[in-house]
Amino acid sequence: MASIHDVAKEAGVSVATVSKVLNDYPDVSEKTRKKVNIAIELLKYQPNVVARGLVKRRSWTVGVLLTVPFTNPFVSELLEGIKTALENSGYDLVRLSTRFDDPTYSFIKHCRSRNVDGVVVFGEGRENKSIQELVTAEIPTMFIDTDLFGKRAGYITTDNVNGVAMAVKHLYELGHRKIAYISGTLGPAVANLRLDGYKEGLRLCGIPYATIYLEVCDYSFDGGAKAARRLLALREQPTGIICASDMSAFGAIHEIEKHGFSVPEDISVVGFDNTYYAEVFKPGLTTVNQNIYTIGIRAIEYLIAMIENPSYTPPVVTEPSNLIVRQTTAPVNETYPELPAQP
Repeated sequence: MASIHDVAKEAGVSVATVSKVLNDYPDVSEKTRKKVNIAIELLKYQPNVVARGLVKRRSWTVGVLLTVPFTNPFVSELLEGIKTALENSGYDLVRLSTRFDDPTYSFIKHCRSRNVDGVVVFGEGRENKSIQELVTAEIPTMFIDTDLFGKRAGYITTDNVNGVAMAVKHLYELGHRKIAYISGTLGPAVANLRLDGYKEGLRLCGIPYATIYLEVCDYSFDGGAKAARRLLALREQPTGIICASDMSAFGAIHEIEKHGFSVPEDISVVGFDNTYYAEVFKPGLTTVNQNIYTIGIRAIEYLIAMIENPSYTPPVVTEPSNLIVRQTTAPVNETYPELPAQP
């Protein structure tokens, strides 16, 4: 295995110059830098990451905190984006565990003990004090869907308001007027923004907001099924249902069909996420696309920019959303009867 001395000899420069090239020092000419890089390629030299870390005070690792199950399709697509962005960056990924239920636990100390250069956070709300400490501790951090930001912390999310408003408009244009909404647990920014989008969509369409058509669940399949069951028990059942996640939409469809109704012939359903399963699900799910994979890539790109440039201003980014129309929405059924409340 080639050493740094071998590279220096091949390039005709000092070991110190090779070290400067490896650590991106600016006081090396382009001609010399090119010679060193050619020698590195020729000898297939692998730099010692630990030594580089000592020089640049980095571990070349990025920590990721995910408190949503890895089985969630949103998380799997987000991780694919994160992995793609890290592939050629020189950084490795470390999953950070938590003990938020322990009052003596410090997430900041945990990050420092793992010596991560930066952190990506998804699945925790801004009310978590351990997460808030990331902002004041000035560890480079990118929050996904958590509206926290500061001197060394940025925030990336989807245009949640416009996304749900588009779903309302889509159902309205299909003739639906009894449009219900199955929200995620209210409190976190994303859930609140999507509910705002539902209310805004109704307002733009001239439909009064009615609390009887609002149900709240935990974004899961079971949560969506339970929420749909309650909506089906209404005397005036909705003809269209918008869900705050694809998973809750799948649960709602399952419950609707279990009660003997058809999607979309009797009730139209819209999801939010556009995960892989939205396309392969039968019928294909009409849903709001939020570019999950791209969000993972962007989060890492912004994080590395923060790590490598202390003066970099952390971004607050809203990625665009758009509606993907598939087979779970259709024109309102004019013969849809006023059905009795379900048991």
